[in-house]
Amino acid sequence: MALRAVLFDLFDTLVDLHMDRLPEIQLRGRRMRSTFPFLYEALRSHLGSVLSFEAFADALATVDAELHRVMQAEQREVPTRERFGLLARRLGLEVPEVPELLTRVHMDQVVRCVSVLDHHAPLLAGLHSGLRLGICSNFSHTPAALRVVEQAGLAPHLDAVVVSEEVGVRKPRKEIFDEALRRLGVSAAEAVHVGDNLAADVAGAAALGIRTLWLTRCVRDTHAALRDYTGPWPAGRMRDLAELPGMLATL
Repeated sequence: MALRAVLFDLFDTLVDLHMDRLPEIQLRGRRMRSTFPFLYEALRSHLGSVLSFEAFADALATVDAELHRVMQAEQREVPTRERFGLLARRLGLEVPEVPELLTRVHMDQVVRCVSVLDHHAPLLAGLHSGLRLGICSNFSHTPAALRVVEQAGLAPHLDAVVVSEEVGVRKPRKEIFDEALRRLGVSAAEAVHVGDNLAADVAGAAALGIRTLWLTRCVRDTHAALRDYTGPWPAGRMRDLAELPGMLATL
């Protein structure tokens, strides 16, 4: 069947996410990069709280571990606002505006970690002349994802943007791909999905009969990724999206 649409993952596919730009902290015996210091300062300034950073970070780490187990077991998306609502309850904070405050602070920092590749918008513009284009992304806050798309100059070249937070489930669940296909008005056999994650993007899309292309630009160790992967093989593999038009011509 003729190709009519291309779906893209967002982060580390259309834009790059550099979480290593965040401050480094030590938590539970390991070093990590996170927005925790910004969140703590926002909460402390808002409440005049005497809560220590260690107590705050430990409570948030506990919430994150619990939510991670849910997300892994059910592939359900947990919105960022729900994450911080759970944190507020864990800390005994009966302040309605806290979840929204922390969501805004967190997402502002995450968006600042995004870098845009200059050739991606022109590439999408060229593809869009003959194909319908969309995004199918795992992300916990749809407004921030849309802000990234807009700031990257990608929005004019897209017919649909589907984010897991609004659908309620994450890739590789079929529902999010189904919604993306519905919004594009194409069947699975008429689409290709491009992404960096073998389990979420390649296996997830392939399960619906969508052809897949694996982008390895942000994959640190492709050999390790392939060694740990047991799903269907992608139709092609590329290092840069500049290779995409040529690869689409071969499908």
